[in-house]
Formats: sequence, C-alpha cells, structure tokens
Amino acid sequence: MNSVAETTERAGTSSVTLAVHYREMRAHEAPLLLLPSSIMSCMATTGATSGGGAQADVQPPMARQEAWAETVHGQQRSDEYHWLRRKDAPEVLSYLRDENTYTEAVMKPTAPLQGRLYDEMLGRIKEDDSSVPAQRGPWLYYSRMEKGKQYAIHCRKRGSLAATEEVLLDLNEIGAAAKYVGLGVFELSDDGRTLAFGLDTTGFRQYTLAFKDLATGAVAAERIPRVTSAAFARDGKTIFYVVEDETTKRPQRLYRHTVGTDAAGDALLYDETDEMFSLWVERSRSRDFVFVTSASKTTSEVRFLNSDRPGDSFSVMAPREHDHEYYADHRGDSFVIRTNSGGRNFRVCTALVANPIRSGWREIVPHREHVMIENVDTFATFIVLHEREDALPHLSVHDDRTKKTTRIPLPEAIYTLAPDENHEFVTRSFRYSYNSPVTPRTVYDFDVDGGGSALLKRWEVPGGYDPANYHVVREHAIASDGTRIPLSIVARKGVEPGTPHPLLLYGYGSYGMAMPASFSSNRVSLLDRGVVFVIAHIRGGGDLGKRWHDEGRMMNKMNSFTDFIAAGEHLISRRWTAPDRLVIQGGSAGGLLVGAVVNLRPDLMKAAVLQVPFVDVINTMLDESLPLTVGEFEEWGNPKAKPAYDYMMRYSPYDNIEHKRYPSILVKTSYNDSQVMYWEPAKYVARMRARKTDVNPLLFKINLEPAGHGGQSGRYNQLRELAFEYAFILGQLGR
Repeated sequence: MNSVAETTERAGTSSVTLAVHYREMRAHEAPLLLLPSSIMSCMATTGATSGGGAQADVQPPMARQEAWAETVHGQQRSDEYHWLRRKDAPEVLSYLRDENTYTEAVMKPTAPLQGRLYDEMLGRIKEDDSSVPAQRGPWLYYSRMEKGKQYAIHCRKRGSLAATEEVLLDLNEIGAAAKYVGLGVFELSDDGRTLAFGLDTTGFRQYTLAFKDLATGAVAAERIPRVTSAAFARDGKTIFYVVEDETTKRPQRLYRHTVGTDAAGDALLYDETDEMFSLWVERSRSRDFVFVTSASKTTSEVRFLNSDRPGDSFSVMAPREHDHEYYADHRGDSFVIRTNSGGRNFRVCTALVANPIRSGWREIVPHREHVMIENVDTFATFIVLHEREDALPHLSVHDDRTKKTTRIPLPEAIYTLAPDENHEFVTRSFRYSYNSPVTPRTVYDFDVDGGGSALLKRWEVPGGYDPANYHVVREHAIASDGTRIPLSIVARKGVEPGTPHPLLLYGYGSYGMAMPASFSSNRVSLLDRGVVFVIAHIRGGGDLGKRWHDEGRMMNKMNSFTDFIAAGEHLISRRWTAPDRLVIQGGSAGGLLVGAVVNLRPDLMKAAVLQVPFVDVINTMLDESLPLTVGEFEEWGNPKAKPAYDYMMRYSPYDNIEHKRYPSILVKTSYNDSQVMYWEPAKYVARMRARKTDVNPLLFKINLEPAGHGGQSGRYNQLRELAFEYAFILGQLGR
C-alpha cells in the first residue's frame, strides 16, 4: 500500500526510493581525517594548489553569457546561461569538462587523503556477505556480495540452506560490459520458473524489462523498454506492466504481456491521461489480486483484477475524489484499505471484495492526530501498521485472533525501522530491519503469538567497532513561528555542547519523506575525530505526519528553509558548533534546501555541499516537457499562476544569487540524471561564480560517464565518490 510520495518525485521513483535515501544519506558517511595545513591553505582560495607537482594560478572556468529572456506575468526573466541546456553540444561538453578539470586541479593535493578515506571506509565493510534468506514457497531467496565485485548476486536454494545454490541474476556479469548498472523490476512468477527483471545501463532510470527462464537459464528474446513496475498473474505467463512516457518519464500506460511473445502486440489496458497522476502495478501478498494504483500527490484511485483471470477487465475500487488518497491490499473476502478520509494521517478500513463500494467501508484502525499510518502490511490473520510519531517510526501488529494491537518494543530512543522480506501470506511472524545511529543493521522475526523478537542477523562492522563509544541525543530547535523542530544528534562520547565542534548538518524536507536516523559504518571515522553529525527533521518532510508535510510545501515552503536555519542557530547557541565549524549538506530536493539557505544566511555556515540539487525551480516548473514537472505542481505550486510564481521567486536558489559573499561550496551532479537535469547545477555554479564577491572555493564535479541521480553504480565506485566529497569537507572543517 504505497503512497504517491514513493512513486514520482525529484528524489526518485518507487523502485528506488530507498536507494535514493541511501545515496542522499551516504554522503554523510565518509570518515574525516586530518588535512595537512598546506592543503588547508590551498583550499582556502581558488588560486594556486600544490601536491606532487606545483600547479600555479589555477583559475576557474567562466561560462560565457548569452542573452535569453522570456516574459512571465508581465515580468521579463533573463537567463544568461540558458544555453547550457543544449545537451551534447560540443560547447556545453567542453565547459563541463573544464569545470571537472578545475575541480580536479584544486582537489589534487587531497588525492592521498582520498586514498586513505577510501581504504578506511572499505575496511569497515565485510566484503563477502549475504542477506538473511527469506522464504517464498519452497525456496529460500537471498542476495550476496563477493570480495572485489561491485554488485549483488541474487540467489535461491530449494528447501533448505544445505541445498545447491541457484544464481538468479548476477549483476556483475552485466557490469562487465556496462559502466552503470541499475536494477528496477525484480518479479518472480508464482511457480518460481520465470524472473522478470528491469535494467538501466545509462543512469537515466529508464529500465528495460527482460525475462529469464530459471529452469534453463535462458533469457528470452523480448525486451520491453521504459518499464517502471510489473506484476505476474497466477498463470506465470501473463504479466502486467507500466510504461513511462519517453519524454516526461511519467509512468502512464498499463499493458498485458504473455512471456515469450512479441511485446509489439501487447494490449493497452489503461492510459492515465491526467498529467498530475502516475501509475504503478503490484500484486497482493495473498497472490489473489493485481492492483493498479493511479495517484497524484494528493489523490489516488485503485483498480483491481483477480489474478486467476488475467484476461478480465480491471475494476475501479472507489472513483477518484479530489484530496482523497487510498491504497489497498487483500485477504480473505475483504480488501484492506489505508485511507485519509476522516483524517490526514490515515485510518484503516476493510471492504468486501464482492462489493467494495465506499459507503460500505468498515473502520478497523481509527485516525489519530499525532500518529501517521504510513503503510499497512497485510497477512492472513494479522496486519502490521507502519506508524510514525514524534519523528520516529513504529511497527504495530493488529492481531485478528486476539483483537489486540501490539507495538513492537524497541531498545533505543532514536532509531530507524522498516519491514524486511515478508513474502509468505499465511504466517504468524513478521520480519523487520532495525538500526540506529550507533547500532548496525539488525534483522528480527517478531512472533505474533508470543510477542517477542528473535534476532536473525546483525551486520558485522570489521575493525573493532563498539557502539558503547557513541551517544545519540534528541534536541529541538525553535522555529520562527514557535514550532519545535526535532534534531537527531550523534557524536562520540565525551563530545558535548559547550565547546564548539566541527559539525555536519543534513536536511531534506520535501515530499512528506521522513529522514531516517540510521547507522553508517563510514560515519564512525567522522565521529572518532570529534565531528558531530546532525539531521534536522524539518517541515516539508513526513517526520511528524501529514501536517508536517503540509506545513512545508506549496505556499508554506519557506518553513523548510527557516526551520533549517533555526536548526543551525540552535546548534550554534548550544555551542555544539560555531559558524566557522559548520557544514550543511543536502541532495536533490535537499539541494534546493541548501541552496535556498545559502542565499538567505550565507553567514551561518563555513561550507555547503549540494548533491544533484534542484536549484532552478522557476525555469524547471515552467517547463512541462521535463520529467516530473506537472506531477509536482502539488508539491511546489504551478508558477503559471502568479501567486505561486511570486512565492517561488522568494526562494528559488538560481534566481536569488546576489553580488555578495558566500561560503565554500561543492556541487555534484551527473550528466544523465533524469530527476534533476544536469543544467540546473551547471547554471547555478556559472551564475554563482560570476556574482559572488568572495575568494572561497566553488567547485563543480559532474559525472560525464554513465551515472544517475544516485551517482555512480557499484559499491567501490560509490566509496570513491564519498572519499572525494569528504576530502572537500575536511578542508573546510579544519580537521
């Protein structure tokens, strides 16, 4: 029962939402080591650098300016760097390469440091490891990593772990011929014979669907491009899939396909013509139904089909109504429905499969003002509520047999929590994954009958890590309107407020997404050197439910930025840090946050890191041909309406760059990013460099090789990207 926030947004798509959060959070995970004073000196200016051989008078590239203007609401808008949108033009590529060359020259003295960072981070990873096997029918499914290999190997064994291993998909084989490997759809037929999988080898998040016969190992000839979601029918031959628009990337059309046939003849079952809505298809855990959900940011509609009758037409469960979101699953003779009718934070109802008319919905879990029901997992005899309260996730088990609801007890005050692999419908246990800023990922099975959790695996952190050496603190900053903003603070024991410390402050604050207070083995090196890491759970995210999202979107978006500023001011007033020891960071919509805050309060921080940042808000939201734009009118507003335009002009980072002093800035992006086009950060850097009046470094690094919104693929490549980012930050923190 997913929400549209997990489906289409500048931050990602349904198949990669967790990966996006990982990418945006992993930038905090690099260890911080001491920088020699000579490197500190060279990074403090944009002039000469040294390291190995001398490099005198390294000068940044200055993008040429070209007149371009348009009139919006009677105002003329000039964009002197509009020409950078000409993707693949030789002049554009030349400029981007010049930026990379300049960044490499400035960062060259940190190359030995980057090597040490990489080695240290790698030393905290168990390179040969595997997931906890999960039961699905007669098979146990798992994935594993091998030392020296970039990607996961997906496997299974029949009956027991003593059986012979069967490799379903080895992404390293694909990676041998491709510089980027992204896995989208990964669906198995009910008989376990056919695997449907989607691959992206460009970073643009356009996945091509293929089929593998697991009995013979043969991959079928048919390929279906741009598939975003898929679900098998019971017969194992029929599969339903959703295709995105080639230009806007909106998941739009539902098709039915028979494995082994030419996809050119596939039947179009539904075309979602409303550009505010996106489509996805999924199978119920009971395996009895296929659901197709169409949703905007505020409204949804569910269609259903019996998986035994794939040739039937889909039926609408409840016709869409403005501002009504609902999502469905199934068990027995009923659908289980999460709905925001009766309260923004959702309640849970059931409806008879035979007649799911909305007037017949029966409430089983009521709406609660301070508890958000984010999702529901449905099993034969119980349901699990994914709840969020006071910026913390919870799992509550509602047992049909006892009519009682039990919230799973957790050992720490600040943590993150998620369901793990739960394929079996008839069961009395629930598997979940737990970690905290100091506790590595841990997988448990919760016994619904006994009420206890059995430990299955805690991921090993090589190198002698001891969680007792660290502490986690929850504090609250006070926003300008008096709202309390939760802060999750982690530091080494003995590092306390009172003496300012180097501090990395991270934020996101969009799409109703809550930011997890999670574990990072890489961050251990940061903490061990006295650096404090803080997440600001600002409005616009979903940390305190739908109200928290509503108060930081549309005409309330400024709250996200002022909340983040309040977080920085709180940390400074508490003497956790000081302006010359504070670095702020955010990615994607979090890059918008950081860009806006840098414009509003450049004096607040020493440096800022913007990853794949959404910084050209007005121009992007005026262009409905770009991926995601129309569907996000309910997140940012439509600038074609003057009130929205005027409000967005208050914070759009690109439009508010002034002739003044700015902190040190690192901007990172990818040429093939499909969520935030490369030209947004490129234009931002060009204008910033032309207008800023300081000599602080402004660096721009763009992946010109295949890479996407999450950077490069492959675990070793990602570690090297982290080492680069933190070599920059170290110079600014003086560590």
